[in-house]
Amino acid sequence: MLGWSFADGSVLHVVVIAAATGAIWIGSGWLEEAAETLSGYYGLPAVVQGSIVVAVGSSFPEFASVVVTAATGVFDMGVGALVGSAIFNILVIPGLSGFSADGDLEASRAIVYKEAQFYMIAVSALVVTFSLAVIYFPVSTDPIVGELTRPVAAIPLLLYGLYLFIQYQDVDDAAIDRVRDGVDARREWGKLAAGLLLIGVAVERLVGSVESLGAALGVPEFLAGITIVAAATSLPDALVSVRTAREGRGGTSLGNVLGSNTFDLLVAIPVGVLIVGSVDVNFSTTVPMLGVLTVATVLLFATLRTDLSLTERESSVLLIAYLLFVAWVVAETVGATTVLRGV
Repeated sequence: MLGWSFADGSVLHVVVIAAATGAIWIGSGWLEEAAETLSGYYGLPAVVQGSIVVAVGSSFPEFASVVVTAATGVFDMGVGALVGSAIFNILVIPGLSGFSADGDLEASRAIVYKEAQFYMIAVSALVVTFSLAVIYFPVSTDPIVGELTRPVAAIPLLLYGLYLFIQYQDVDDAAIDRVRDGVDARREWGKLAAGLLLIGVAVERLVGSVESLGAALGVPEFLAGITIVAAATSLPDALVSVRTAREGRGGTSLGNVLGSNTFDLLVAIPVGVLIVGSVDVNFSTTVPMLGVLTVATVLLFATLRTDLSLTERESSVLLIAYLLFVAWVVAETVGATTVLRGV
């Protein structure tokens, strides 16, 4: 059972978590603004802007959380944060964007048939990667744990390379105009570096406080990652998508969600492993969450396919699905589902 008490400095940890979340939001804003300006300044192709620059900018909080947790030995929290953030992005952000749009949130065939479908492939590829770790580098059988090594972690990175190739083939980059009027490149590079530094420090503090608070309250690392850390690191993506939805740019709003999630799954986790060498992955907890992520992606795909738009009713379905997911995770953590299975 969870020991819900605010002893042993827990209140201070809550304050640090709130402050770190605010810092992540500010740093992400600097990062995205500088990345967009520099892309125009150097005349980068659209594929580089959308699939690399913007994706890295909006996904850097999740990326930093994986690297920090891998380096500090709480990789379960990092994977939980990443998967939880992906589920949050797929269900909550489109839901909020659907309510924020003036009318239905418009999608497109490219979003539905390319981005969403490739994202489902990305989820499957990560499940296969974790499976290979368990099969070829087993650590324990109860729970099922495998060692994720650098060669195995390279598999998702190769798939992301294919994703970039597909993007490049689909985008005509023949005419690219550079936007240099009124742009101070040094200032923008400084803003980008400051954003990266602020996010890195904030995520390190966030993970440390969540770990300490979770230990004080008896919350498992994976649950803390999939709820608190996930919501905090997803805040910048949520604000960007809601703002673009209000501006009538539904495709940009939805594309940001799917593109960032693809980067998170295929790049963030593998790069974290490449940095630290190898990490242990708890197959028993991560794969069920990836299964939920697959169901959530299929649900989003189905709602977007109806008239290639997202209505307020469909947005409500997505938000309710996320609340049910959180309720299920909490029930699993406190053992309520075990009791129900025994009835």
